Amino acid sequence: MDGDVMIAGFFPLYTLGIDLNNNEASRQKEHIPLIFKTYQFVLALAFAIEEINQNSELLHNLTLGFDIYNINFEAWAVLKDPFIWLSGKYKIPNYSCRRDSKFIAVLTGPLGITSAHIGTLLELYRIPQFTFGPFDQALSDHKKFPTLYQMAPKDTSIATAMASLLLHFNWNWVGLLTSEDENSLWVLVKLKEEMAKNRLCVAYELVMSSKFVSQIYKFMTIYSQINKSSANVLMLYGDNESLLDLMMCFEQLLIKGKVCIMNSQWDLTMRRNYFMLGSFHVPLIFSHHHADVSGFTDFIKAVNPSKYPEDFVLARLWFVSFNCSDSETDCVTWDNCLHDASLDWLPGHIFDRTLSGDSYNIYNAVYTVAQALHEMLLHQTEFQTMGSSKETVSSPAQLHLFIKNIQFYNPAGDEMILDEKRKLEPEYDILNIWNFPEGLQLTVKVGKFSPYALHGNQLSLSEDMVEWAIGTIETPHSACSESCGPGFRTSLQEEKPACCFDCNLCPENEIANGTDMDQCVKCPDHQYANTQRTQCLLRAASFLDFGDPLGMALACMALCFSILTAVVLGMFVKHHDTAIVKANNRTLSYILLISLIFCFFCSLLFLGQPNTVTCILQQTAFGIVFTVAISTVLAKTVTVVLAFKSTSPGRRMRWLLVSGAPNFIIPICTLIQVTLCGLWLGTSPPFVDTDAHSEHGHIIILCNKGSLTAFYCVLGYLGFLALSSFTMAFLARNLPDTFNEAKFLTFSMLVFCSVWLTFLPVYHSAKGKVMVAVEVFSILASAAGLLGCIFAPKCYIILLMPNRNSLHDFRDKRHSRRNKPS
Repeated sequence: MDGDVMIAGFFPLYTLGIDLNNNEASRQKEHIPLIFKTYQFVLALAFAIEEINQNSELLHNLTLGFDIYNINFEAWAVLKDPFIWLSGKYKIPNYSCRRDSKFIAVLTGPLGITSAHIGTLLELYRIPQFTFGPFDQALSDHKKFPTLYQMAPKDTSIATAMASLLLHFNWNWVGLLTSEDENSLWVLVKLKEEMAKNRLCVAYELVMSSKFVSQIYKFMTIYSQINKSSANVLMLYGDNESLLDLMMCFEQLLIKGKVCIMNSQWDLTMRRNYFMLGSFHVPLIFSHHHADVSGFTDFIKAVNPSKYPEDFVLARLWFVSFNCSDSETDCVTWDNCLHDASLDWLPGHIFDRTLSGDSYNIYNAVYTVAQALHEMLLHQTEFQTMGSSKETVSSPAQLHLFIKNIQFYNPAGDEMILDEKRKLEPEYDILNIWNFPEGLQLTVKVGKFSPYALHGNQLSLSEDMVEWAIGTIETPHSACSESCGPGFRTSLQEEKPACCFDCNLCPENEIANGTDMDQCVKCPDHQYANTQRTQCLLRAASFLDFGDPLGMALACMALCFSILTAVVLGMFVKHHDTAIVKANNRTLSYILLISLIFCFFCSLLFLGQPNTVTCILQQTAFGIVFTVAISTVLAKTVTVVLAFKSTSPGRRMRWLLVSGAPNFIIPICTLIQVTLCGLWLGTSPPFVDTDAHSEHGHIIILCNKGSLTAFYCVLGYLGFLALSSFTMAFLARNLPDTFNEAKFLTFSMLVFCSVWLTFLPVYHSAKGKVMVAVEVFSILASAAGLLGCIFAPKCYIILLMPNRNSLHDFRDKRHSRRNKPS
C-alpha cells in the first residue's frame, strides 16, 4: 500500500524463504507454510493507516502507506529481509540504493530477540523502530538501542496479579517454569517475592532455554518432576521460542491433572488445535487490558483478495480456507468461491478476529508515528516557507525528538506515553480458552486485575465462566498440606516450605477462628474456649456460695457447731457453782467458748460473693478470734501449772496465781496478733480477685490474700501459741488432781496443730472454690477439735455423772489418794 510516507512492517508470516524479486506465481505455491495466526498484524497495520488517512485533522495533505516483510524465526535468517529492505531493488548488503526512500519508521516483533537483531542494524541509520511484542528488559537499554521504542508496557504488576489469582483459588503449592531470558528471570524474582509475601510456596522452579530443551535426557527429567509433583498448578512466563516445543511434548506425554497459568505472549502456541484439547489444560491467560477499537471487526469482515490484490498471504489464506481456485490469467479472478466469504467465518485457532495485544500495539505504534510526524510538520511550518501544497518530510532521524516526548490519546481513549518512567502500570484481562469439537476454540474474558483498585478488590473473576480441563468439573486443588480448619494451628514440617505443615489442636483456653493459623489466640481471662477451640465464650461468675452443695454443707457445719458451742456455754453457766466448772477456771472457760462461737461464725465470711469488706474481715477475724482461743488455752495451761507449783512452800508461784497473772496472757497475745494484722492491712491488704483457670467455663471470684508473707506470719504466730500451749499442757499432764484438764488441753493442741499442718500442702495444691473450702474446713475442724477435746469430758461428767461433780466427792477422793500407801 503506497503513500507519501511509508512504514515498514517485519512480521513472521511464513517459515520458508520466498524470493520477493520473483513473479507472482512464485508467491502462490501451495507448499508455502504460512502462519495465518499472525496475519492479524498486517490487518491491524492496514486498518490503522486507513483510519489515519481518512482523518482530515491528522497529517493534513500527507498519506501513510506500508510495506510488509517477512521475519524468520531462525537467528541466521533474521536479517535477510531487513537487508533487502535497506538495499532496495538490488542485492547489495548494507547499502541503500533508495536515496529517495519514503520510509519513516519500522515495526518489528513479536519476539524480542528478532527486534534486537534488527535494531542493531537500524541504529546505524537512526531509523525509528517500534516493537509490538511483549516488553523485553534487554531492549530497554537506550545506550544499546537508542532508536528503539517498546509499545508494550512493562509487566510491573504481573507478579501481583498472578499471586492474587493463586490466593483466589487457594492454590499455595505451585510450580514455576520460565524461559531463560532477562525479562522472564526478572519476573521470576518478582513472582517469588510476591508469593513469599502471601505465604505461597514454590514446589519446583524450572528455567528453560532452547539449548536445554534439545537435550532429551534433561528434558525428561523436567517432565518427570512436573508430572510427579503434588503441585497441580504450573505457572509459565516467557517467550514461546524456548518453551513451545516443551509444551507440545508435554501434551504428547499426557501430563494429567495440571492447571496452567501463563502470560499473553503464548498466543502463538494456540495455533495447534490439539494442544488445548488435551489433559494438560491452559485455562487462564493474563493479557494486557486495552480498550475496544471500534470498526476493526467490520474492517476484517470487509477484507478479501479483491480489495488487496497484491497481498499474496491473504490470497493463500482464502485459497486454503474457502477451497477456492484462482485463474491462470488473472490472479484477482477467483473461481468456486462464495461471494460473501469472510475472515469472520474462520475458527479461532486459524484466525482470531479479536484484536490481540500485539495487534493493539501495532495500532498504537502507527498512531504514534502519525502524531509525531504531525507535530514535526507543524514545527516545520513555523520556520520554513511552504514551497508546495504538500509538506516535505525530513529524514527519519529527526523524528526521534518528537517521538520521545509524545503524549496523546488514541481513538480508543487510551493514553499513549513512550517514556517508560511515565508509563502507567498495565491492567490485565484474564482470559480462558473454551474448547469445542474439531479444534474449535473461543477466547473468553473471565476476569480482570487492576493495580489501581483498593487492596483486596484488585482481582475480579467470574469463576462460573472458567472452563477447566476436559473431564474436570470441580475447581482443581493444589496444596502441599490440607488446610487446618478452625480450632487448629499449623506446625511446620522439618526441612519443608512453609506451606507444608501438620495441624495441631489449640491448647486449653486458646482458639483459632480462621484457617491455617500459625498461632492460637488466648482467650481473655473473663472468657474461655469452647470444646472445638473455635471461639471464646463468656465465663459464668462462680464463687463458694451458700447455695452450692459444698457451701451449704460447710454453712450447716458452722451453724451446728456454733449452736453446740452455745449449748455448752449455757450448760457451764447453769452449772457454774459445780466443782468441775470452778476447778477449771470458769472465766477462762467462758472466754474460750465464746471465742469458739466466733471461730465458727467467722467461717461464714468465706461463703457468698466476696467483696472488699468480707475479704478483709475473713483473714483478720480468723487470725484474731483464733488467737483469743489459743491464748485462752495457753492461759488455762499456765493456770494449771501454777496451781500445782503454788502448793510447795516458799514458792513465789502462789503469788503469781493469786495476782491473776495468767489472765494477762490473753490480751497480750491478742495485741500482738492485732499488730500483725494491722501491718498486713497497712502494707498489702486482701482484695477481691478472680481465678479463670481452675474451673472450665467459669471465672471464680475469690479473695486474694494480698501478702502471702503476712498471711503465713499470722498462721505462724498461731502455730507458735499452739505449740507453747501443747508444750505446757504436755508437761502438766501427769499432775495429780481430780479435775486436771492438762491431758485434754494436750490433745486439743495436738488436733489443732495436725489440722493446720495438713492444711498447708492441701491449700497449695487446691484451686478455686476448693481452696476456699479447704480453709473453711480447717477453721471448722480445728475449732471443733478444741471444743471436743476440752469440753466433751466435762459435759460428760456434768450430764451423765453428776455424783462426781461435787465438792464433797472431790475432797474424799483427794483424801483417799493421800492416805494410800505407797
